[in-house]
Amino acid sequence: MLVEVCCNSLESAINAQSAGADRIELCSELGVGGITPSSGLIQQVQKHINIPIHVLLRPRSGHFTYTDTEFEVMHKDIEVCIELGVDGIVSGALNSDNTIAIEKTKILISKSKPLHFTFHRAFDWIDDQKKALLQLEELGIDTVLTSGKLGAAEDAINQLKELKRLSSRITIMPGGGVNAANISAFKKAEFKAIHFSGTSFVNQVDTSTKITMNSKKHFAENEVAVTNEKIVHQIVQLIK
Repeated sequence: MLVEVCCNSLESAINAQSAGADRIELCSELGVGGITPSSGLIQQVQKHINIPIHVLLRPRSGHFTYTDTEFEVMHKDIEVCIELGVDGIVSGALNSDNTIAIEKTKILISKSKPLHFTFHRAFDWIDDQKKALLQLEELGIDTVLTSGKLGAAEDAINQLKELKRLSSRITIMPGGGVNAANISAFKKAEFKAIHFSGTSFVNQVDTSTKITMNSKKHFAENEVAVTNEKIVHQIVQLIK
């Protein structure tokens, strides 16, 4: 079983390799499901580890229905990843009804060649995962990262085994709540790969008397925050 560790920093990547991980998925901001890491982080991780690095390509948090401008950014991020010599891309796109955005996903795969391509956990927002898996097989996806539509992959292990049986070409990689207490269930089910972060919390400082920098309204998953031209124009006019 291949062990992929989801890493959000240089320290995390170094620790994952030291612990025996086979490869990492590199991202930022695990608290929102991960977003695209900076090119600086990618380069530093490359300097310090020698196991394969797959990079998450997700331009923002929230849902997976991307605008044309967001898609432009994703294209450029793929170019950067290829130039830097990473080993794989982790990405995907959905329509507003949470079905696979076939054309957008096809473009992402095409631009990522010859890198390994993993369709990420946007897959867990799709109602008919069996149909979606066959669509992804036709598109040439290598791996699907999924918790089987539940918060914890362990609770959906029968669904995950069914997906594994359905496609002989795509690797079904369980992820979501995988830990030492339940890893044996995935090994017994003979999955070829497993995904987890193995997170602990360090570098604690006292912020009890400080204002929060987190903004609850920006954690909404059904809409996307964007600078409003009219609001900015109004304030600019008031100043100027």
